[in-house]
Amino acid sequence: MRAPQASAPAARGHATRLAAWLLGIAVLAASQAGCDAGRQIAELSGETMGTMWSVRFVDTRAMPARDLQRRIEAELDLVVDQMSTWAPSSDISRYNGAAADTWHELPDEFMHVLDYALSLADDTGGAYDPTVGPLVNVWGFGPDGERREPPASEQIEAARKRVGWRHVRLDRRGDRVHQPGEVYLDLSSIAKGYAVDRVAMALDAAGIDSYLVDIGGELRARGRKSEGEHWRVAVEMPSSVDRDVSEILELDDRSVATSGDYRIHFESGGRRYSHTIDPRTGFPVDHSLVSVTVVHRDCMHADALATALSVLGPVEGFAFAERKGLAALFIERRGDSFFERVTPAFDAAVVHR
Repeated sequence: MRAPQASAPAARGHATRLAAWLLGIAVLAASQAGCDAGRQIAELSGETMGTMWSVRFVDTRAMPARDLQRRIEAELDLVVDQMSTWAPSSDISRYNGAAADTWHELPDEFMHVLDYALSLADDTGGAYDPTVGPLVNVWGFGPDGERREPPASEQIEAARKRVGWRHVRLDRRGDRVHQPGEVYLDLSSIAKGYAVDRVAMALDAAGIDSYLVDIGGELRARGRKSEGEHWRVAVEMPSSVDRDVSEILELDDRSVATSGDYRIHFESGGRRYSHTIDPRTGFPVDHSLVSVTVVHRDCMHADALATALSVLGPVEGFAFAERKGLAALFIERRGDSFFERVTPAFDAAVVHR
């Protein structure tokens, strides 16, 4: 392991990104052959939030697999029913379509997520903003449909007038949120991470004490595998065909989330438009960052922080991460090459091959 460094970047002449896959051979071997007096690695999986979820865990027979799957899916459905802008009947959709100057009671879970999202908005000066939804939609990355070219400036300005986290008032004692008029909440940059945490809590309650939860690449792990080893997440080179491993994160009661432009974007006029929108400008981010990976105890925090750092960019974002003691990996594109820059806290979490 490298010794933690100061703020100097650790530049490496290859591109890497977080991959939502384990050291596959080790996992397969454990699940097929078993170990430690019959304890095996089991797996459950399914679909949610437009992506795939999976749970790998040391099978102690604490609960029948069918019952455990139902419990997991109940937690995922709870998050969708409350926080999905793609579901017309969700709590968030009802709020977004509500009349001006009205108050709305929120479920405890929704209140918890929104409260943190507004706190992070304040902490980042609006670089992270849960009211960014109108801009996400006008740029073609929301439920309104995809775009193949940038929207007109008039459309962007109209959307910007609806954005602003300071417009949202919470009544924490009454678990209520005020709709001032045309505020459109979008929690897609935090809800998936929160869903990972909910699944982890369900596993804890079921007596499962060793697991890895993965929802579309957002991860949380607890305990050790049967051999006594940590759960490991590989960091791979995105352009690599044979998936060479650059670094390995060993996770124990920690989460990992990544935000980047390498998956969701569109190109027009020779320019790439990222799905990460800067609420302060109304435009997709336009800087050298390819992705940001954050390691945190809670996946909700890791998810939102990865987005916030992506918006803040390679300079301001890195300074924010260092100041807050965040474990973060920044990957920058410089011409045809890619370079990593890691915070000391992230450096301490990495295990080399």
